[in-house]
Amino acid sequence: MDDGIRYLLDLAIILFAAKLFGTAGKKIGIPEVVGEILAGLLVGSAVLGVVKESDFLSKVSEIGVIMLMFEAGLGTNIQELKKSGLKATLIACMGVLVPVVLGTLLFMCFYGFDAPGSDRFNRGLFIGTIMSATSVSITVAALKELGKLSDRVGTTIVSAAIIDDVIGIIVLTVVTGLSGSAASGNTGNVGEVLLKVVLFFAGAVGTGFLVYRGMAWLDRRYSHQRRIPIISLCYCFVLAYLAETYFGIADITGAYVAGVILCNLADRDYIEKRVDISSYMIFAPVFFAGIGLKTTFGAMDTRLIFFSICFVGIALAAKVIGCGGCARLLGFDRHESLCIGAGMMTRGEVALITAQKGLAVGLLTADFFTAVILLILVSSVITPVILKKLYSGSARKAASPGTGPAK
Repeated sequence: MDDGIRYLLDLAIILFAAKLFGTAGKKIGIPEVVGEILAGLLVGSAVLGVVKESDFLSKVSEIGVIMLMFEAGLGTNIQELKKSGLKATLIACMGVLVPVVLGTLLFMCFYGFDAPGSDRFNRGLFIGTIMSATSVSITVAALKELGKLSDRVGTTIVSAAIIDDVIGIIVLTVVTGLSGSAASGNTGNVGEVLLKVVLFFAGAVGTGFLVYRGMAWLDRRYSHQRRIPIISLCYCFVLAYLAETYFGIADITGAYVAGVILCNLADRDYIEKRVDISSYMIFAPVFFAGIGLKTTFGAMDTRLIFFSICFVGIALAAKVIGCGGCARLLGFDRHESLCIGAGMMTRGEVALITAQKGLAVGLLTADFFTAVILLILVSSVITPVILKKLYSGSARKAASPGTGPAK
């Protein structure tokens, strides 16, 4: 077979397996995205090995997560976003601080304590940095499936995750700078990173006002015509490209911001529906299955196995403690705080990008990469399940009749 067109067969296998397992998952009561992740695990090198990672699949997967975040932005309730802005920022800060501290301590408990600034300390700090990354894409898909994406909790989760991503960029820059490696490519400083972040959001908001006015005019003139979602998607891709290429901010942040800018258009629901068709058919299944494809369980010794188990457990708990605990202090009730903490547990492309950066600068060795993949896989599978349990339990409690005084 010509390997040049092997990607067609790989794509067919992934789509078929993802939809088969996704549908089966829904029938047994788990979110569809969990089934799609397990499908990728099955057909990938961890089990059957019939599909291998490729540049083509990586690019399709990247488009999938960009489209998911664009849809999340389109579905944003601006009023709720304004209300949750400050709270989301505080939740995001705690969602970075607690994992960084716990991750550093975990590494040094396994591999020895050392003074700040030492190589071992910097490696531990980098493990904590990986733990701090949040990938909201899977949570977005789960909340969307549950119909909870635009409520107060859903908006807070998405907002906090976006802010978490920006803070993570700053932390990553600082930690890689501490390595003192010329290979890090980190010639800038924290001030430059902060400046780029401010310039991106200022530029996005400033130009976004003009883009919104132009799109609103087109929307009135060509209401419910396909050119509207096509132009909207073009804007999403451009802003995603500019965010990562010129400002060092993840492309998914640019995609989400593009969605927020357009979320008040009269044809918002029409745009979201049209984008969702392409996303649901091809791009999103490849993204979710791609998480499973990346998973391997090859060279792991006993200590690394125990470390990986602790790494996963502490990383999940750190988000619940940091984000959920902060939400509780900020006035969210116990159920809402648990939902926020659980919703922030997922790791995905941001953790992978961070880990790959660590490999490049020598702060992470290849054997630790399996632990990162394991965290991504476990968090991606259990987060939608936990959210569904939390929301279904809340719905049953709300539906149950109250017990009033006897008459």
